[in-house]
Amino acid sequence: MRIIFMGSPDFAVPALNALVEAGHEVAAVYCQPSRPAGRGKADRKTAVHERADDLGLEVRTPRSLRSEEEQAKFAALNADLAVVAAYGLILPKPILEAPRMGCVNIHASLLPRWRGAAPIQRAIIAGDKRTGVTLMQMDEGLDTGPMLLEWPIEIDSKNAGELTEELAVLGGQALWRWLADTEQYPPRAQPAEGVTYASKIDKSETQLDFTQDAYAVERQVRAFNPPGAWFEFMGERIKVLSAEVVPGSGPPGIVADDHLKIACGERAIRPIVVQRAGRTRMHPDELLRGFPIPKGAQLNPRGSE
Repeated sequence: MRIIFMGSPDFAVPALNALVEAGHEVAAVYCQPSRPAGRGKADRKTAVHERADDLGLEVRTPRSLRSEEEQAKFAALNADLAVVAAYGLILPKPILEAPRMGCVNIHASLLPRWRGAAPIQRAIIAGDKRTGVTLMQMDEGLDTGPMLLEWPIEIDSKNAGELTEELAVLGGQALWRWLADTEQYPPRAQPAEGVTYASKIDKSETQLDFTQDAYAVERQVRAFNPPGAWFEFMGERIKVLSAEVVPGSGPPGIVADDHLKIACGERAIRPIVVQRAGRTRMHPDELLRGFPIPKGAQLNPRGSE
């Protein structure tokens, strides 16, 4: 097929690779424009842009697809299909209808659960046992189109970064499978029941809320790694990148021993990997040698001030 690929972050790269490896013609790659990143704030291309450059593919980075000019450029590619994976722009109706077979999206949840922007993090926070990828025929709604193929996996104790990597690979495999025999996977309407929405993550949510049960706090740690959930002490934010639930009690946010066990609404958590701003990851005992947080200290999470 002649295919337009639309994606931006690392999550989308395996799907682009799958198209090329399967021998499809990639007419063009659409991704988000380069943006300032890193300490020097130099413009950095998206992961998909860099991979497309490596493959010698044409890359387009419009800031919007709403203009008639951009829509005409898209239609002029005369594509059979557009594949979309975490692209980052809304596709207007003329874009959705331009390819002969429309636009297919790789969504990182088992629809209709977790439609929207942050399905991986929301699934972890909610304590879901499993998630997966859904290949979906796109329409004008928010992840409401007919499903083509679902592929579930167990969440287990994975954090968001680990789960994203696994789902990215799975998305590429699902795309490969569907393209190899599209007639085997006819479109199916999404169930009317079980719809949930994965709203965009607000930065305030990454502050650990020790008023919750320790199991909910541990899920918060996993859901927001990367970039890392955090607590504040003595005016400094400390990221908690890994933690375990342990027995314990006390006022939420109180340090319960000399090894940074932290009391929660029920039970307690013990950080396993922490990080100070501008420092490397470390064990809590290493942190405490250079930044003492004594037993009985009140940490400053949301809701415990």
